[in-house]
Amino acid sequence: MSEPPGATVVLAEAPPTDEPSRPRTAQRVLPLRRPGRWIVTAVVLVLVAQFAHGLVTNPFYQWDRWSYWFLRPTILDGLLITVEVTAYSAVLGLVGGIVLALGRLSKSPVLRAASWTYVWALRSIPLIVVLIFLYNFSALYKTLSVGIPFGPAFFSFDESRLAGDMVVAVIGLSLNEAAYAAEVVRGGILSVDQGQHEAAAALGLPKGYQFRRIVFPQALRSIIPNYVNQLIGLIKGTSLVFYVSLLDLFGSAQTMGSTYPGDIVPLLLVVTVWYLILTSVVSVVQFYVERHYARGATRSLPPTPLQKLRTGLYDLRARIRREAAV
Repeated sequence: MSEPPGATVVLAEAPPTDEPSRPRTAQRVLPLRRPGRWIVTAVVLVLVAQFAHGLVTNPFYQWDRWSYWFLRPTILDGLLITVEVTAYSAVLGLVGGIVLALGRLSKSPVLRAASWTYVWALRSIPLIVVLIFLYNFSALYKTLSVGIPFGPAFFSFDESRLAGDMVVAVIGLSLNEAAYAAEVVRGGILSVDQGQHEAAAALGLPKGYQFRRIVFPQALRSIIPNYVNQLIGLIKGTSLVFYVSLLDLFGSAQTMGSTYPGDIVPLLLVVTVWYLILTSVVSVVQFYVERHYARGATRSLPPTPLQKLRTGLYDLRARIRREAAV
């Protein structure tokens, strides 16, 4: 910036000092003390230690009976049914959720109204009611037919012969899951920047190609965490299929508990541990799937647990060396 005419610029000089300049030495940086954090950490560790001590020493849990039941064939058969019902329902529910979400976002008022009504109804009705209703569906409709509405039927079949316990459980869970998955998918699609839609439309790409290659892959970054929460809820929701005569993990434990009343608590602990294992596996898969779809969206991918362990060991070694040098 220019000075006005006639202005004089005066530079202030530092006052002279007689002291000689002292050589700079490296000083150790002390971390900020946080006593509150240490107090809370100590309280949490004490509570965790007390809880673990109670689990181990309390004879009420009967850990010897827990180890007896944990890998029994009856429990493993129920676990297999739980995994099968969860897998089928998760896939069918996600496919149904995508269809319903596209219907909610459609320009057709009929499709929007039908999709909204389905989501509203299935989210309002308890899952146990849906399962019991489907289990007794053959009492309402002896046969089902396909044909012209209000006209002749092309063929008909007996519903009770096709709908076994597994089919009823999968259909009921899938119908319920699709209603919640629809909102998860719709929220993920709406989270994609509008400029992506406009850029794809400007290139003249077909609508189906835009959705498969541009919109949906970006929406997955938002869909995956929310849908995994739904999937974990679905794993626990399979315990309700016991009421439609399907012996899943919980149903098998409930049946054994009725036969051996003294082992109810160990059997409940067996169910609890297996559900913890299943949800933990799903969480691990979620981490790697999210990490895969984070490529191109973040500057650096989140470290894996093995990478975190290596980094922690390297930092620990470096700290030990520094302290030894001092």
